[in-house]
Amino acid sequence: MSAHPYDHGHTVAGWTGCGIAVAGTAVLGAGICTGSGPLLVAGAVVVVVALLVTWALHLAGWGKPSGPRPREQWDWRVRDTGARAGHPECLGCRLAGRGRVAVPDAGVREPAHVTAPASAPVSAPVSASVPVPAGADSVGAGS
Repeated sequence: MSAHPYDHGHTVAGWTGCGIAVAGTAVLGAGICTGSGPLLVAGAVVVVVALLVTWALHLAGWGKPSGPRPREQWDWRVRDTGARAGHPECLGCRLAGRGRVAVPDAGVREPAHVTAPASAPVSAPVSASVPVPAGADSVGAGS
């Protein structure tokens, strides 16, 4: 049984990335204290490696999607089965080309399909004419 009633999102990807990032920031701190440029560069490289390792582990299923998970998936050693398809609203998955949902273009509208009941007679469409004020075709010309 878990010591707490909530899923805090502890995952292999999170713990591994955090451990590498802590080591990188320690090297960065040593570089700042000693004024060493190579240590600063090495620490920055280790922090970037932490980011990439965390991302790779997340994509491999050792991360966690946003939001609550079922209780049986709370253990940090449980792999995420939905990682292959991508998590909705996940920046890491979107950057990897996963989890994209086709969103229709807001400017393109598909025609609405209306079906009439079988008992109702089908009539021909009526075209409505809109009155155009005089001089509307020359808007902005010669005023």
